[in-house]
This record gives sequence, structure tokens and C-alpha cells, in this order.
Amino acid sequence: MRMAVISDIHGNLPALEAVLADIKRRGVDFTVNLGDCVTSPLWPKETFEALQSLALPTVRGNHDRSIDDPPDDELSSTARFARNALTSQQRRALQDLPARIDLADGILACHGTPDDDSTFLLEELLDDGRFVPARRDIVKTRLGGATTARVVLCGHSHRQAVVHGPGDCLILNPGSVGCPVFADIPSAAHLEYRSPHARYAILTKSNGRWLVEFLALDYDWASASARALANGRPEWAMALSLGHVA
Repeated sequence: MRMAVISDIHGNLPALEAVLADIKRRGVDFTVNLGDCVTSPLWPKETFEALQSLALPTVRGNHDRSIDDPPDDELSSTARFARNALTSQQRRALQDLPARIDLADGILACHGTPDDDSTFLLEELLDDGRFVPARRDIVKTRLGGATTARVVLCGHSHRQAVVHGPGDCLILNPGSVGCPVFADIPSAAHLEYRSPHARYAILTKSNGRWLVEFLALDYDWASASARALANGRPEWAMALSLGHVA
């Protein structure tokens, strides 16, 4: 079995198209999406429609959950842009996605932790905005009852990682398809250097064991950057083209 794991597309249509083309080329059996599908100053509506046509098993991310309910003045400008780009039916479809999905072979898919889509599973966020690996006891607590799963798939932090967790559980974060840096947070200008590549992972089961492949793909990030700039978001434009914010 070969499964592609994608997450945190954030409305970046050319990045998604590059990832989907690579998945097809590699002959993957099926693909699962870990959420945060469209929120960005990029192509929310077009990305929603592309994903809708694929009908992938998809987990609800924190941005998918909150795209419709809060009043406009409680949303970031990025979230308002995405909200206004979608129809009410499309927003409701995102909110109605499941918070977690149980897949075959003991695989659990979630966005953040199994019980909280806004908490990182494998990382701690320091006061200066940098990520560090979470302690083992913290990861175990965040897993909750999911320690009985053989594999836990998570996103949210936009960082590729694989961990051999408690109870012989493999934890996999595929990284972000379309958003290398949290450009909206105040500390983004002080984050470490990253890269603008579109990222995902392939999970392969062979002889009862799991093999993880991390992919970082070149794509037309200049067009994504130009789109962000045209929509009045220079910090997003820089993040998309360089992998960091000055």
C-alpha cells in the first residue's frame, strides 16, 4: 500500500497541482488530505473546487472549521478574503468535514492533535515564534487515546516530521503543500530560513513495516507570490517566493 499524505494547502492552487501531478506519476494508491484547505489571499474558491472534484478523504483543519462562524471583525484579513471568495454552501462543506478519520491498517488522520485541531502534536511554539520538538510526555498526552493507533497522520505546523511515538505508534506530518511560513503571525519575520517548495509525504507499507518518503517539489511559486501581492499581501508574497518573511 502506498498512500500520499497532503496537508495545509491554504488555497495555493499551483502548489496543489504540482503535488497532485507528482502523486500521479509515482503511482500512489490513494491520497488523504489533513485539512486547512483554502484559507489564504490566493485561490480559495479555485482550490476548493479542485479538491471537491477529487473527493479525497479530508480532515477538517482549524481554518476550515472557523471560516464561517466568527463575525468579520474577529477574523484575520486572510480569513476574510477566503470567506468572501466562497459561497455559503462551500463554507459549510468545509465546516462539515470530519475532525478525524480512521483509515485502514490502524491509521488515524487528524489536523492538529486527535482531539484539538489548533494544537500542534509534535512541536512546541516558543515565545519568539520558533518551533522546537515537543517532549515525549507532552506528545503522549496530546495523543490521548490515540496511542493505540499504529499510525497517526497530523498537519497544522507546516513542518515535515516523522516520530516513533508511544505504544510503537508512528506519527507523520507531511508538511505544507502551499504555505511554507505562517506569514500572518507577528513573529514571522524572525523565523528560521525555510524554502518555498510544495511539500507532502508518501507512506508505504511493506512486509508489515512503514516507510516514509518526504517530498519537496519545485513549482511556479512566482505566480503564487504575484497573486498574494496583487491581493495586497506583500508578507505572503515574500513567504511564498523565499520561504521566509523579512
